[in-house]
Amino acid sequence: MIKWLAVLFLFAATAAHAQTPLQTDLPLPYLEQTSADSRNQPLVIFLHGSGSNEEDLFDIKDQLPADYTFLSARAPQEVGSDSYQWFSKKPGDGDYDGVTEDLKSSEGLISEFVVKATEKYHTQPDKVFLIGFSQGAIMSYEVALRHPEILRGIAALSGKVLPVLRAELKPDPRLKALNVFIGHGTADQKVPYPGGADANSYLQSLSLHPEFHAYPGIGHTISDTEIVDLNRWLMKFSA
Repeated sequence: MIKWLAVLFLFAATAAHAQTPLQTDLPLPYLEQTSADSRNQPLVIFLHGSGSNEEDLFDIKDQLPADYTFLSARAPQEVGSDSYQWFSKKPGDGDYDGVTEDLKSSEGLISEFVVKATEKYHTQPDKVFLIGFSQGAIMSYEVALRHPEILRGIAALSGKVLPVLRAELKPDPRLKALNVFIGHGTADQKVPYPGGADANSYLQSLSLHPEFHAYPGIGHTISDTEIVDLNRWLMKFSA
C-alpha cells in the first residue's frame, strides 16, 4: 500500500510540474508560481544543484508562504537529458572547486536574472531571496557577496564559499545588510560539512551574522527539519 501511495505521489508531482510551463523571457529559463498581484510581494528564486534542473527545488514552495512569488531557474550548462550545471568542477581529487570562467558566466546570468525578475514582478531588492542547493548554494554566495544590493538574503543549503570568491572579494559596507541562512548535513559526502561551517566563519569575518544550522546524520540532501527552519527564517526577514 505504501509503495502505491509513493508512486501516486510521484505521478501527481510530475503531473503538476508538467502543467507549469517553462518561462523563457528572462536570462535563464524558469518555472513560476505567483499570486494574483505580485506587486511588493517577496520574491524567492531557487537555484538547483549540479546534474539537476529547475524542477528539483520547486516543490519546496509548497511549504513556504503561499502569497510569495516563486521562481526556479535552470542552469545554463547542459550535461545530459534534463540535467544541467552552473559550472564545471576543476579536475582532480582535491577540494571541491569550480572553473573560474564558468563561475563568472553563471554569476552574471543569475545577477541579471535577479534584477530583471525584480522588475517584472514589481517588487524591491529588499524583498528578494535566493535559495540554492549544492552548486546552487555556491552560486548564491557568488551573487550575493559580489552584488549585495540586489538581494535581501540568501539560503545556502549544502554549499560552500569557493577560493576564487574569497580571493577576489573586497570589503564592502553593503554586505552588512545581507541576511544569510546556512544549512548543512553533518554526513554530507559530496560537499562535506566543514564547507558549510567554514562559510559561516568566513561570513562572520565579513561582519555578517549568518543563521547556521547543522543537521546531524543528514547527507547531501534537504531534510524536512531544514525546510521548517528555512521557512521560519524567510518569514522573519521578508516581513
